[in-house]
Amino acid sequence: MALTHDQARAFYDRFGRKQDAQGFYEDAALDALLDTAAFAHADSVFEFGCGTGRFAARLLRDALPTSAHYVGCDSSLVMVALARERLAGFGARAVVHESSGAIRFPLEDAAVDRVVSTYVLDLLGEADIERFMGEAHRVLRPGGLLCLVGLTKGEGAVARVVSRAWQGLYRLSAAAVGGCRPLEVVRFLDRSLWHDIERKTVAPWGISSEVVVARAATSP
Repeated sequence: MALTHDQARAFYDRFGRKQDAQGFYEDAALDALLDTAAFAHADSVFEFGCGTGRFAARLLRDALPTSAHYVGCDSSLVMVALARERLAGFGARAVVHESSGAIRFPLEDAAVDRVVSTYVLDLLGEADIERFMGEAHRVLRPGGLLCLVGLTKGEGAVARVVSRAWQGLYRLSAAAVGGCRPLEVVRFLDRSLWHDIERKTVAPWGISSEVVVARAATSP
């Protein structure tokens, strides 16, 4: 069972800077996202669940045009503070909000051309994932890109073993794995709302992640 919003917030308040240590399996998937999502052509990005701001800093420093703006949010006060500290050098280009945990983005309709979420949907319950998809479509401009990375089910022999072990731990105690479990997020994409769906998987150290990029349709 997924962690409640309060449980997730408490866990990541304690976890803090240790989240950056997950780069040993996350970075390959984030590299693949950067290669796929055409951030060089984006002028506004919203990130749901920004964590310590590590990926945001990389976007602002290396991938986005210097005129682009970034808005992030997180439900953990510790993560919000860490992200604001890390992104302070980007000035007004980067804004980070505290989220109540409700799946409601602090943006007007059609406000941004990229919505990013990495290693967040895999800790949400299915109803919240569906709410996220609706909010992402609401705030994206027509033709904007939804950019997702998260844990997924293993495909190779080693990756399948690791994936099954992770799922077993999750069933025993979701908190033991930060509330995250392998997920196939692509199945939550309504094909009437999302077009040009691209999906790839990577599995450094046998830990499988999926990278999904989808284009917002003009209308259902």
